[in-house]
Amino acid sequence: MSAWKLAMGLVLSMLLVASAAFPAIAESHARIVRLSNVSGTVTIDRNTGDGPEKAILNMPVTEGIVLQTKNDGRAEVEFENGSVIRIAPDTKLTFSELSLRDSGVRVSTTSVDEGLAYVNFRGAKDDDFTVKFAQESIRLQKEAHFRLEVTTLDANVAVFDGEVPVSGASGNFEVDKKHTATFNLTDGDKYEIAKKIEDDPYDAWDREQLDYHDRYLASKSSSSYPYSYGVSDLNYYGNYYNVPGYGTVWQPYFVGAGWNPWMDGAWMWYPGFGYTWVSSYPWGWMPYRYGGWAFVPGYGWVWQPGGWNNWYTVPRVVNPPNRFRPPQPPPNRTATVVSVGRGPVTGATNIPPRRLTISRDSAGFGLTRGSVKDLNKVAKRVSNEGAVTVRTRPEAVMVAPSARTSTSTTTGTSSRTTTSSGSTARSGSGGGRTSSPSMRMPSSGGGRSSSPPRSSSPPHR
Repeated sequence: MSAWKLAMGLVLSMLLVASAAFPAIAESHARIVRLSNVSGTVTIDRNTGDGPEKAILNMPVTEGIVLQTKNDGRAEVEFENGSVIRIAPDTKLTFSELSLRDSGVRVSTTSVDEGLAYVNFRGAKDDDFTVKFAQESIRLQKEAHFRLEVTTLDANVAVFDGEVPVSGASGNFEVDKKHTATFNLTDGDKYEIAKKIEDDPYDAWDREQLDYHDRYLASKSSSSYPYSYGVSDLNYYGNYYNVPGYGTVWQPYFVGAGWNPWMDGAWMWYPGFGYTWVSSYPWGWMPYRYGGWAFVPGYGWVWQPGGWNNWYTVPRVVNPPNRFRPPQPPPNRTATVVSVGRGPVTGATNIPPRRLTISRDSAGFGLTRGSVKDLNKVAKRVSNEGAVTVRTRPEAVMVAPSARTSTSTTTGTSSRTTTSSGSTARSGSGGGRTSSPSMRMPSSGGGRSSSPPRSSSPPHR
């Protein structure tokens, strides 16, 4: 026995020495964030060797991924602390680093290579959150909300709230609230600061998404969660209950005895950790990454929050009903995406119809966030009537204004034209993103010029 103890002591000593010899242990690259919204044509390169592919709602976003929108595409990425980056059409966003230090600091470094992005940073000073463009870096330690546009000739940083520190070839300085910094990318990033913000056609879309998160993020039941990504969707698409023997649980609206949480989605292959489940439901992030699903007689399937130190690729199942087979990933890599049920939700299928029929067991599938008011009341009607047709609230969309212009001014390498409606169009003479000229909420018969026509039935693949 003493010889065995001695041998074990030697093994442990060797392990300790070996671990001390690898400084990489001090940095973990296991952080994963959420693709929380997609609309129109959006592609993503996940370093699988297959090149760009269709971006899918609720996809895990990992280090090295490149997200890109085409001329009708928009996307949103949500971080653990509730910070968000939204990208408008013709934009390329690279996730250079997503890591976690031993100290608990989350390191997030992204690069806006071209196009238009909105950043809403909600983190604390312990978060290392950096947005890069051209030869400049924006490193945030306090809450801030700003718009960043990058073309081949210039870049603009317009600050809606907070203060945004910039460092790089231009020097070190801060852009204050309601100020805009314009960088000449053809002349060493020389910059000018204006004490105003010119409206951009996509500002209304950004505000609409921001208002949604602000309205539904607060909840007594979720206030103790260590993470915020996906919480606003839980509060919009479902409700919390206190169930004896199970504690506080969450359940989506519009579910019945025939529904289970794995009816619609896909298994997606990721280098390093294989297949992971990606839900097609608009709330389908946190309930599949943490805690577990339990089947409760009289309630059906409910999510039990918890297990925050784990990140599940395969959802955890507790107390399944008799003869229920828990979800299992494909045993071998047969394809990058393996569809289940109605399959994953892509940007092309995530355009809200003007009228939507919601039925039992739909669990919110095809229901765009914030498009229907008082879902709790609608859920009660569906429970009683079986199905209800509702009118959805239209998104902020792009429409072309009158071609007539009143004035035109040029500064540096970019020009701004004031239209008869008072909005501005921005373009660079050397190419890059060109903004659509104006935005307003359409009438009930209005159309959309920046995305495909609305369908008359719930989106599906």
